[in-house]
Amino acid sequence: MNPNKDTSTGGARSGSPSSSTGTTPSTTPSTTPSSSTQSTPARKGTILPGPRALYRVFATAEMFTWALLILAMVLKYSGATEVLMPAAGGAHGFVFLCYCVVTVGVWINQRWSAGRGAAAVLLAAVPFATLPFERSLARRGEPDATWRLVDGRTGDLGPQGFWESLEAWVLRNVILAAVVTAGVVVVVFSLLLTAGPPGEWFD
Repeated sequence: MNPNKDTSTGGARSGSPSSSTGTTPSTTPSTTPSSSTQSTPARKGTILPGPRALYRVFATAEMFTWALLILAMVLKYSGATEVLMPAAGGAHGFVFLCYCVVTVGVWINQRWSAGRGAAAVLLAAVPFATLPFERSLARRGEPDATWRLVDGRTGDLGPQGFWESLEAWVLRNVILAAVVTAGVVVVVFSLLLTAGPPGEWFD
């Protein structure tokens, strides 16, 4: 027997199993859903226009009704005619109340300070002041284009406090809230018409 042959054969045999069985373990894709692919429950939106668009509409309307009211007062006290006073006074009073409601909503959405929010509301009592204020806000990118409490920006925190909870309810129940608000506005408006001009309240 040739010892060299046996040695070479044995070496071949001893090396063969290691080469045939030395496979790399295969990797199996994980079936566990990642946090990035898990669906997040969608928030219920609102049919109400965004605070920026809504505030612009009523700030502009307030300015125009002021112009109409001043024109009617000039015609009345100049002795020309009083025919415009009922319509002008009614339109201005209604838009005034609507502006105040919208401004409070924007105040809550933007988290304005008490002083800034109150000033925005009280500007309705100054002729033609609401539109310049709205323009100054727009130059700073305010108010927001969407409502913070329904567009997901609050995360999982949700509304904080009574006023944010009330606004969130209004935004999700716009029609019902509009009916309730219209009823309140009509009652307040009727009381103001009955009371007459402020100068006559204490006569």
